Amino acid sequence: MTQTRGIRVAVSTVILTLRRAENGDAVLALPLVLRTREPFADQWALPGGWLTAAESPVDASARTLGETTGLAPSYLEQLYAFGAVDRSPTRVVSIVYWALLRQDDVVAQSAAHRASGRAPENVQWFDITALPELAFDHAKIIEYALWRLRNKVGYSRVAHGFLPAEFTLADLREAYEAILGKHLDPANFRRQVEAAGNLLPTDRFRTGSHRPARLYRYNTDVELADRGPLGSEETSTR
Repeated sequence: MTQTRGIRVAVSTVILTLRRAENGDAVLALPLVLRTREPFADQWALPGGWLTAAESPVDASARTLGETTGLAPSYLEQLYAFGAVDRSPTRVVSIVYWALLRQDDVVAQSAAHRASGRAPENVQWFDITALPELAFDHAKIIEYALWRLRNKVGYSRVAHGFLPAEFTLADLREAYEAILGKHLDPANFRRQVEAAGNLLPTDRFRTGSHRPARLYRYNTDVELADRGPLGSEETSTR
């Protein structure tokens, strides 16, 4: 572990995905790890561990995430450093990273991890609206991550982190509704998306029990941080 005058440095990671709730709605979910020792034994916590002297914080985040959950996102973004004096019985500063994963990637990576004989122990996925009591200040960390996600969704393509390369407008609207925690009028959403000019229609359709729905993809010629599908300009703390 890394120590500076008695201060320990740890890493934690918030991994968010979009999945179906029992009622059929799309909801944000994340994995938590059940602690087996003090402090906060038998309470749930974010995946994480100590930063060693031989690795960078982002490498430690990737390592501890893989060890605890078997997940390996292609990109980790530093969220914040949490270092309140009373956040742990000993003085610990946690560098927190976050990432978004598509649900099919979660399923595939988890299956591969189990097949390797390294099935994650004490790991469970929770809907973000039904979290258990959490260890340390991890409830505040998740609250901050959700605030950051909601702040970014208005000006960037952050919702695309939950979607495949091609998606319907209903898929995109569901992602926005899950992130924002509120219903969006389909007609208004379509008008805002089309006005923003970030999406390109393809010549492919998704067929099913309803009328065929056109598939869209993001316009890669538009800057990521310029305008999101809802057309809001950047106002975040990024």
